[in-house]
Amino acid sequence: MATADHLTAIVDYVARQQLGGSSGVSAGAIQAHVGRPRPTVNRALAALVRTGRLERHGGGRSIVYRVPQAAEGGLAVAAAAIESRPRAPEDAQPALPWSAPARALIAELSKPLGTRPPVTYQRAFVDDYKPNESALLPAGLATQLYEAGKSRDQQPAGTYARKVLEQLLIDLSWFSSRLEGNRKSLLDTHDLFEKGRSENDDRDATMLLNHKETIEFMVDAVPTEGINVPVVRNVQSLLMRDLLTDPADLGAIRRKIVNIQDTVYVPSQVPNLLEEMLGHIVEKARHVRNPVEASFFLWVNIAYLQPFVDGNKRTSRLAANMPFMLANCAPLSFLDVGLQDYAMAMLGVYERQDVTLAAELFEWTYRRSVQKYQVVVESMGAPDPMRVRYREQLGEAIRQVVYFGIGIDRAVEGLSILNADLAVFNEMLKSELQHLEPYNCARYRLPIGKTQEWIEKGRSQ
Repeated sequence: MATADHLTAIVDYVARQQLGGSSGVSAGAIQAHVGRPRPTVNRALAALVRTGRLERHGGGRSIVYRVPQAAEGGLAVAAAAIESRPRAPEDAQPALPWSAPARALIAELSKPLGTRPPVTYQRAFVDDYKPNESALLPAGLATQLYEAGKSRDQQPAGTYARKVLEQLLIDLSWFSSRLEGNRKSLLDTHDLFEKGRSENDDRDATMLLNHKETIEFMVDAVPTEGINVPVVRNVQSLLMRDLLTDPADLGAIRRKIVNIQDTVYVPSQVPNLLEEMLGHIVEKARHVRNPVEASFFLWVNIAYLQPFVDGNKRTSRLAANMPFMLANCAPLSFLDVGLQDYAMAMLGVYERQDVTLAAELFEWTYRRSVQKYQVVVESMGAPDPMRVRYREQLGEAIRQVVYFGIGIDRAVEGLSILNADLAVFNEMLKSELQHLEPYNCARYRLPIGKTQEWIEKGRSQ
């Protein structure tokens, strides 16, 4: 059954099209805009016509829908109401331009559940994949996206992610959480990350903060540990901290039955198989040379396997960033991805091992990520050579001062700073400490609470 918000979104869209000069809007155009299955859209349109909120004109394939103009200027009034009405974040997302094969697959996946045959996990989807011989992404696409997203500098693994960390923490945490039904706004998320954890945190706040801390963990762990099963299991453990009834399920391979709503896919319920296949997925991803293909492989396969009691899709989204961190590519933050588009992409994998929708969604959102983070990097200007040379030493000195309360002189001792650079380094360190705040402390791997405590004590140096 269509919700009131869904019905209103349809009326708003038709009204806008009429204001732009359209004589009416087809059901197909409305479906493409709202991103719902065609049967759902048809039922919503019938209800809107029945209640008089829309009018139906024409016949057969020429049927269009219009907002009735009961009085002169009615559309202008409607437009004013549309512009003044608060919009949900989902309403603001651009429509994903599905190809004809993708739309055909959506039509098949939108059929009633009773007409779709039940399916379970097929290990051949992973077993038959041969790194650097097989490919889940279309030929040439992985290479094209890698060229677009890679860093132009030869730098240590994780450098790109660290550069854009503050923006990445917000983007990936919010967009990923939103796909799980999180109700916090982007502004709420900014405020929450600045404030840190508190006793009054609700489930949505906890989900967002868990994402933030998981990304910080990955930025530190992936460049040194690489892509391995313990890192993936720690990602799930951090994401689901304080969100699972049984703490024993944190990072543990699932031994409980899991069912997924609105699909005929039934995941494997055999713990030994889940553990074995997670190992195979990670091992194969490690050997894929192109980080874009490796990212896509991890994303779809961890979600398809469902190795954990909960948080599988969240884990798959963050794990998809591991190859990008190792290769110093722009991260993947699922910018502007709508819930319905994401659900359809997953359904294609779950029910048919068909990655058509997933590949198009991945390409669309990764291109957006590349554009955004390239702008973020460019806005920072050319890096200071002194900062590049002593990046690790600067971070270590700041942690010594803030976390352990050690004075600047002692903190700098033993950091292998050249005598000729010592005065400049000390000034740079003092400047960083002066501008250190709870909302930007993650770049130095400092806890928000500890940073706030140091600030409240007078920024002792």
